[in-house]
Amino acid sequence: MNEPDSPSARTDTRYERGLAILGEMSGARGAAIVDALADIAPDLGRFVVEWAYADIFDRPGLDLQERELATVGALAALGDTASQLTFHIDAALRVGVTPVEIVEALVHLVPFMGFPRVLNAIRVARAVFADHGVTVDPVVMDDDRDRYERGAENLVRIDGQHGLDVVDSLKDISPDLARYIVEFSFGDIYHRPWLSPQRKQLVTVAALTAFGDTAPQLAVHIGAALNVGLSPAQVVETLTQVTAYAGFPRVLNAIRTAREVFEKRNLSVEP
Repeated sequence: MNEPDSPSARTDTRYERGLAILGEMSGARGAAIVDALADIAPDLGRFVVEWAYADIFDRPGLDLQERELATVGALAALGDTASQLTFHIDAALRVGVTPVEIVEALVHLVPFMGFPRVLNAIRVARAVFADHGVTVDPVVMDDDRDRYERGAENLVRIDGQHGLDVVDSLKDISPDLARYIVEFSFGDIYHRPWLSPQRKQLVTVAALTAFGDTAPQLAVHIGAALNVGLSPAQVVETLTQVTAYAGFPRVLNAIRTAREVFEKRNLSVEP
């Protein structure tokens, strides 16, 4: 028998804890994926259970719904992840994220990741909803105010005056691009009410981190996450969540950006 503090005993406990979390989020589907690796990469299956679920998903700071929304955002941003996106949209439904919230999280990514990745992700979501017997009542924004006016209002509310300064800096070279940012990104996309401001920023930060090479934009949206009420610790947890899907290099780069934003605001994160 293993001693209580022996490495093998700790590993067994960690594996069992991870497997329980995986089962809570995916039913028998998660264990089947791990079992399917037994003939070729059994340690990879163990790493999925112990690290991704026992270590990452079981961390405090974000609930399972928030972790799944961050994961869906990261996978959609990466592209070519239909199997994994299927698994995590399914898991998101199982932990209580609504179909409308999932669709809104994907729609929210259009200004950051473009239409092709989002259209592919919507196709995956449609198939998962069908498997669950879920019918989504489509939501359509109804606001006849001037798009630029409402966009500028949202931009200042979310990013502060700095957001408008960034837009103004484009007017000497691409005034239409500046207008599109205000009208489309903030007048159309950010104005949609079916996902909370906090969850919108959580999805945005996760997606930009996974996409990579987005430090200036990530800094803006980490700042926006703080502006709408996410804490520094929640931002760091969002970045940590992405590690299992986008890898350490991109998350380490994002952590460096987060540190710079926090330092400028004289904020600290309790370890």
